Formats: sequence, C-alpha cells, structure tokens
Amino acid sequence: MTGYQAKIDAFISNIDDLEKSGIYPYMATSPLQLKANEVRANRVNWQSYLQSQMISNDDFAIITKLDAVTAEQRAAQLKEKPLVCAKTFLNVMARISKDQTVQYVLTMVDDILQEDKARVEIFRDYARRNKESAWNPFLSMLNRPDGFIVNQTSRIIAKLACWSKELMEGNDLSYYLTWLRDQLKVPGNEYLQTVARCLQMMLRISEYRKAFVKVDGISSLATTLASGVSYQVQYQIIFCFWIMTFDPDLADKISRCNAIPMLCDILSEANKEKVTRIVLATFRNLLEKPTEREFVKENALAMVQCKLLKQIQLLEGKKIDDPELIDDRNFINDTLLASVQDLSSFDEYSSEIKSGRLEWSPVHKSEKFWRENVMRLNEKNFEILKILIKLLEISKDPLILSVAAHDIGEYVRHYPRGKTVVEQLGGKQHVMMLLSHDDPNVRYEALLAVQKLMVHNWEYLGKQLETPHSSGKDVAVTAKA
Repeated sequence: MTGYQAKIDAFISNIDDLEKSGIYPYMATSPLQLKANEVRANRVNWQSYLQSQMISNDDFAIITKLDAVTAEQRAAQLKEKPLVCAKTFLNVMARISKDQTVQYVLTMVDDILQEDKARVEIFRDYARRNKESAWNPFLSMLNRPDGFIVNQTSRIIAKLACWSKELMEGNDLSYYLTWLRDQLKVPGNEYLQTVARCLQMMLRISEYRKAFVKVDGISSLATTLASGVSYQVQYQIIFCFWIMTFDPDLADKISRCNAIPMLCDILSEANKEKVTRIVLATFRNLLEKPTEREFVKENALAMVQCKLLKQIQLLEGKKIDDPELIDDRNFINDTLLASVQDLSSFDEYSSEIKSGRLEWSPVHKSEKFWRENVMRLNEKNFEILKILIKLLEISKDPLILSVAAHDIGEYVRHYPRGKTVVEQLGGKQHVMMLLSHDDPNVRYEALLAVQKLMVHNWEYLGKQLETPHSSGKDVAVTAKA
C-alpha cells in the first residue's frame, strides 16, 4: 500500500465510522441519517402485503426474519441463505411502490451493508448467478421523486461500487457519477452532505476519479464550493479535491478551475484544524505531485498571488500539535519562498490574471513592462488575453473591470495586430458595453480602451488623455480613425 493510499484509507475509515454511528438515533450525523432514524421507527406491516398478494410467501418468510431482529439473528439468516435474501430485497423493491415502504426496505439494505462490508457480494453474486445487472435495480431508483429514497439508494450504490471485488464500469458508472454531479447543482439540496459523502467514497478509487472528470465533475465541485455551502460540506468537497490531487493530470485540472483562490479564502477563515489540515494537504499535492515543472510553477504563483505566504506565517504563530500539518505547512512555506526568488514581472502578472483577482499592481501601468512583455499575451493561443476578455464578460467587480479594460487597451497600443486580435476574440464588444457602466472608473478605463482600439496616432492620443487616472471623470476624446 502506498503512503498516500494509507492516508486516504485513514480518512475513509473515519467516514465509515460516521456512517455507522447514524444507525443509532443519538448519533445521527446528517439530514439523511436523521430521516433514516424516523424510517426505522415506522415498522412495516408485512402481513398486509402478504394478504394483498403484493409479496410472495417466500419473500414474506425471509423479510420477516431479517426485520426487527438482532444483528446476530440477521447475520445467521444472511449467511444461511444469502442469495435468497438478495432476491427478496430486490423483489420487494420492484413490487411495492409506496414511498414509506420503499424507504424502509432501502434503509434495511443500507444497514445490512454497513454492518458488514462483505455483504455487498450477496447482491453481486445474485446478479451474476442470474445473469442480471447488479446495478439496474438500484440505478432505476434514482429517478424517483422522493429525496430520501434516491439518496439512500445512492449510498447503497456507492457501497456496492467501492466495497465489492468488482468495480462499477461503463454506462452504469457514467450514469451514477453524472447523477451525483447533477445533485451538486440542485438548489437548496437538503441531502447535499450525503451526495458529498458518496463522492468521498467513490473518488478514493482511481478509475472512478478519472470517470468523474470525464463527466465534468471537477468544475461542478468547484461551483458548489463557491456557492456558500455549510462547513461540513465545504470540508467534504475539499476532501474530494485532495484525493484527486494525487493524480498529476487531475491536479492540473483542479488548479485550472480556480480552486487555489477559493481554498486560500477558506483557509483564511478556517476555525477548525481539520479544515486547515485538508487545505494545506491539498496545496502540498498541487506543489508536489505534478510531473511538469511548469504546472508546479503556475500553482506556486497562484498561491503567492493569493497571499498564502502571509497565511502560512500566521499559522506559524499558532499552537499546532499535528506533525503532518506542521510538515505540510513547512513544505509549502519553503516551496513558495523558493518560487518567489525566480519570479519575473510577467510571472507575477500572469498569476494575477489567472487568479481573476485583478488590482492596480505596478506592472499594469509600467511602460517598460508592456514594451517587453506584450507579445507574451499571445502565448498558448492568447491564453492571458482571453482571460482578460472573459473577466470583462463575467465580473461584477468595478476594480477588476477597470484593470482588465486598461490592460486590453495597453495590449492594443503596444502590439501592432492587437486591434485585430481583440476584435476577433470578441473583446471590443465587451469593452464598449462598459461605456455605460454605473461606475465612473470603469467608464473611464473602457473609454480609453475603446480609443486605443480606434486610434492609430498613439502620441496624439497620449497628449489628449493627459488627465489624472484616479479622477474617475468621463473623458471626451476626438479620435483619429
């Protein structure tokens, strides 16, 4: 077992313990577990289902021997007739439509699996013996309208997928992971903690991590994290990021979904040591795991740009007993200090633009910087320029809009083909829309940028625009076309 897998196993073990505690009313840890306690308390009248011929005599005999008995009695029945028990559960799920009864049966199945992980093989063996899909009976349940039913089913699917000897594959895996991804997006999802817990389990497995990325799972996690979720869900999502950063390819994708600025914000506000620990562990992986030196450099620059070094210094003044946390903190500090020594002005500029947190740092107004570096905005298929234009489209922050408009104007002024490139990328349209912005400083910078897009005689333009930058007043300029 690798060192990182041992770490993941330790975290997952804690997850399993939390799930087990949910069986007992006084230790429920999530809305789903609270509801499960209510479900267990509402016993099903199996006799009525037998009399109405909704279940067979055989299924009645088995379900009553599994329900409301001791764990030892249940274990004995499952050991004696494992495939018959699996058949009974699947029959009852298929034949009874009443939500309350389906909730009860699913909770029974979940409890049985939680008592012994090896029992997942009961359902796999039954499906294999009958040449049926082990997944269809459960995946079909995900379409039901009842929130408890679909999320309790999701827990069962995650356990079957993670604890079985055989992995979930193909369309079944894609369907389930897509369902989990979509549940992250449901507004006000009361079972979001359960969705995140299922992902914590699934993403422990490399094949599932790669499949989750294919259904655009990383961006969905980032969007959910940025939406202001609860402390517990926040921790769970960061846990998912942490697991994925052990894969170099996935670490790069995570850093490109703006995760670093979000995690820096969370770290600055973290009151719980476990949040600090998981954030720092994620940062360390982003600096240590990528095989391409360029990715490590970009991640380090993003962390420096987000003032992570200052937060690390604050942590050094706190009493911390966790040796792994201390080791991660020191590693990050040393790595970032080393990266700062090699920073060029364009490295700093590039990092700032990619972070999306623009401010009036010195490089923006430096003639020398623009003369020497304007061509670098063309690198990687105009990556930096496209980000600036995107910020004009999506940002609501007047400061960011002002700086972005200014930089696009400087690009046009210093690069002979800048006007053509910006127009082709749709930048001119977004700049012109800012001419009617509510903020006077945004209007000012947008007007300057528009003039630079239209004027050829730059020296003439410069003389016409010799007004204090901070005045924030609208400027009228007669352009030379």
